Amino acid sequence: MIHPDGARLAAMTAVNNLALTNYGHFTTMRVQDGAVRGLGLHLDRLVTDCATVFGAELSARYVRERIRAAIADADGPLTVRVTVADPGLRLTHPAAPTDPHVLVTTRAATPQGQPPMRVRSTTYARDVPSVKHTGLFGPLFERRRAQLDGYDDALFTDGGGRVAEGPTWNVGFVDGDTVVWPLADVLPGVTMRLLAAAHDGPQRTEPVELSRLAGMAAAFATNAAGAIRPIAAVDGVTFATGHPIIGLLRRRYAEIAPEAV
Repeated sequence: MIHPDGARLAAMTAVNNLALTNYGHFTTMRVQDGAVRGLGLHLDRLVTDCATVFGAELSARYVRERIRAAIADADGPLTVRVTVADPGLRLTHPAAPTDPHVLVTTRAATPQGQPPMRVRSTTYARDVPSVKHTGLFGPLFERRRAQLDGYDDALFTDGGGRVAEGPTWNVGFVDGDTVVWPLADVLPGVTMRLLAAAHDGPQRTEPVELSRLAGMAAAFATNAAGAIRPIAAVDGVTFATGHPIIGLLRRRYAEIAPEAV
């Protein structure tokens, strides 16, 4: 079971151990006025991932209490990260009985409406992509490589040239009047799931090869911190960053009622 004491020392011990083992999971959400779009999905993710990563039962109610305590003195929107890690996990025996702890951290929220970005495709697959785990070295290394070469970020593809996801975001495309989500082994992001449910226009999920991108009208990235960000180019293929469907998706996202923490 997740420790109920909420002791900061225990949580920090878990973080120290996380730095040594890189074994844990998390979710990140944007909190404004004490509410979160897709809060239930974030909590469900934490519960499911805790069972997968630690074989432990996580209390969603306890997580909400910890978030409330962390945002009690908030002045403006925050990015809140809930990390679950075990301070006693050993490299030599990760299958030992676990005792994971919860740490909630906050920072000022990234302004939404970020400018369009240029990304470079690279062949890369995250470990256990269905889990939002703390193994970020590979994704951040690819982001760094792309930025050093003059791009804003990386876009992951599989060995067959099929588009998957970004380091910390999902990707969508516009084909004519249809939103297309790549069919791939990716983390099912909360923002992507909210948009797919809220969008009332045509959409489909299917494999998207890099060779098809020149025929797409627009591309965009989604995550909880930045909502929807247009993609100006993938490699040498450019897109219309002001496409009407991107504007429509932003409106639909804004209409989703946030859930009170």
